[in-house]
Amino acid sequence: MKIPVHNTTYPVPRTPYDENRVIHGDNLEILKTLPDGIADLIYIDPPFNTGKQMERRVMKSVRSASGKVGFHGATYERTEVSSSAYNDRFDDYLAFLEPRLREAHRLLAPHGTLYFHIDYREVHYCKVLLDTIFSRRCFLNEVIWAYDYGARSKSKWPAKHDNILVYVKDPAKYHFSTDEVDRLPYMAPKLVGKEKAARGKLPTDTWWHTIVPTNSHEKTGYPTQKPFGILRRIVAASSRPGALVVDFFAGSGTTGAAALALGRRFVLIDSNPEAISVMRRRFADHPVTFSGAPTASTTSRRGTETNMLAPKATAKRPRAKAGKNGVRGKSAAAFGQQLNLLDLLAEAKPTGTSATSPKRRERLLKKPANPAATGA
Repeated sequence: MKIPVHNTTYPVPRTPYDENRVIHGDNLEILKTLPDGIADLIYIDPPFNTGKQMERRVMKSVRSASGKVGFHGATYERTEVSSSAYNDRFDDYLAFLEPRLREAHRLLAPHGTLYFHIDYREVHYCKVLLDTIFSRRCFLNEVIWAYDYGARSKSKWPAKHDNILVYVKDPAKYHFSTDEVDRLPYMAPKLVGKEKAARGKLPTDTWWHTIVPTNSHEKTGYPTQKPFGILRRIVAASSRPGALVVDFFAGSGTTGAAALALGRRFVLIDSNPEAISVMRRRFADHPVTFSGAPTASTTSRRGTETNMLAPKATAKRPRAKAGKNGVRGKSAAAFGQQLNLLDLLAEAKPTGTSATSPKRRERLLKKPANPAATGA
């Protein structure tokens, strides 16, 4: 998908957060390094804790002498081109989320807003947790994203919606504007007059929007990709031009694509190598800086090379089966490389600082992997 870009002219970057950045690593450890109040808007789409092994396969049809009959009576065989999967299962889901949501609260500016994307399985538990962290008075909306696509259960009402909980840092200061929000056609335009019909109506808290179809031009191949239209509406309503948008379960990078289209800056974080690869392709023609493990110096075509590895973000062992934003993906061996933690820590050491002590290295090497996960 070619990303439309707002014609906003940015100043020469003065801090790392004046640039569009994608950071590869453990989101919790990276969030701890970011300054207080830096984010105007945070959108996150964490794992939904479905308890399932989630997978997306890309197939190709090849002409063959035997196989299924297809176009013009020819026979074809289906072969798998690629697949990606993650284990969407947590023993203590709220314990996984809580420290990350507390960091999100700290990162938000006084006028900032959090959009928390989840589904019916965990939304009620998550709302109680968010009420505790933000307070109930900071709850602004529950947006229902409804779609009509995919399989239909015959044993219960088919689940065809997601929940997006909206919280603000300060109910007296938050930003919300419909100036850039897409308008919808009236169902009965003759009843509202030509002027209103031509302008269209604003969305309510129930959004009817299809998922990303398998044959869509915006499809990236990432299992949990969310539609560009959903993220564009969120970014347009709850941030100003030039604002900083943060997504620390970045997935395919749709939040960043929406920010680019509307003239906002972004910081995207994900620990899944497959997500980073998708974002490299997606932002190849845009000035986006990439940093983090396992590649020490990487950049998009027009971006800036960087060697900013966060030591804590790299201090984790690769997992055989990873998933949404890090509990998905492949082992280090599958990528044809062995991650050497001490080498990464050495590369990450800022100039002029002392080397990592042997005791600290030993503690980091023993540190268990953190199952960070998912994304837009």
